[in-house]
Amino acid sequence: MFVLELTYTAPVERVDALMAEHVAWLDTQYEAGVFVASGRKNPRDGGVILAIGEDRAGIERTVADDPFTTHGVCAYRITEFIATKTSDALAPYRQQLPR
Repeated sequence: MFVLELTYTAPVERVDALMAEHVAWLDTQYEAGVFVASGRKNPRDGGVILAIGEDRAGIERTVADDPFTTHGVCAYRITEFIATKTSDALAPYRQQLPR
């Protein structure tokens, strides 16, 4: 599992101008089963996405297609973690520690 932290690198007005495109991109990722949760940070200086992926390279390709990325209004910090404990709703995403 991955935590994707977005930090805005442009004024929020530029971010807002791209919001509809970004939300359409998010919808595509949800439909593909890649994203399980997302939202704004508070204070509003970016956002957070929880993502499922086989490897970091695939997640990097995914975020490279975000309109926020292609238009240069945010930077991503990608953190991979092993979700060994989850709520029942996220049980399909539980992982085993590598041996």
